Amino acid sequence: MSVFFKVDDLELRDDRFFLIAGPCVIEDEGLCLEVAREAKRVTSELGLPYIFKASYDKANRSSLNSFRGPGLVKGLAILARVKEKVGVPVLSDIHEAGQAEAAAAVLSVLQIPAFLCRQTDLLLAAARTGKPLNVKKGQFMAPEDMALVAQKLSAAGNRRFMLTERGTFFGYGNLVVDFRSLSIMKKNACPVVLDVTHSVQRPTAEGETSGGDPEFIPALARAGVAAGANGIFLEIHPEPARALSDGKNSLALKNLENLLIALKKVYNASL
Repeated sequence: MSVFFKVDDLELRDDRFFLIAGPCVIEDEGLCLEVAREAKRVTSELGLPYIFKASYDKANRSSLNSFRGPGLVKGLAILARVKEKVGVPVLSDIHEAGQAEAAAAVLSVLQIPAFLCRQTDLLLAAARTGKPLNVKKGQFMAPEDMALVAQKLSAAGNRRFMLTERGTFFGYGNLVVDFRSLSIMKKNACPVVLDVTHSVQRPTAEGETSGGDPEFIPALARAGVAAGANGIFLEIHPEPARALSDGKNSLALKNLENLLIALKKVYNASL
């Protein structure tokens, strides 16, 4: 057993997979606390490390009319309370280099969205905070090209990063996961995560909003764990049909426990 690195007091190790999960966007504090508490209960019982995820600003929404979240100041305040009240590490996206310092004062992990994974100034600013990072592979990127992202982060003095597969554009309005990506990105000597829920997204399939095929979430998650993913990323919501962002590709919170039980069995069988 070896430890990749710590996120707050949580060890990310190679002998168990970890979970990054939460609502796509911060809708309100109550929702975040509800999701974080239930996910922590389930993962604690299963012995799995858990990082809560929610975006304070979805700056890359397709439509100008889409809900983006409460913004940097209010959003970070809510995430700080989730961290304090539930006792879990928290993760959120940053979209500009100028957000890195303020976000690092609260967040346990800074996440670079897929569309921004080649933005050098953003990557360097995030890396220089010294915080653990999660960089999502762009839908337009080959997995071997993420080695260049890893080089940028390392050059800034940060080796505490993970790389996330979230599907690759397959024509217009569809994504496909190439599970070879996990093995290829592992060559960067870092944890590799499979973002299952964004991988079943159908971008702008419903006009101004994205659709999705959530029935495929369990199959992709099982395949990812079997293929060697160190972490699983899920967007979860108590009522996906009422979610203000990405509800069409989110997992219902009530289904989290059974999915993680199944994934743990697959993971243990793959050791």
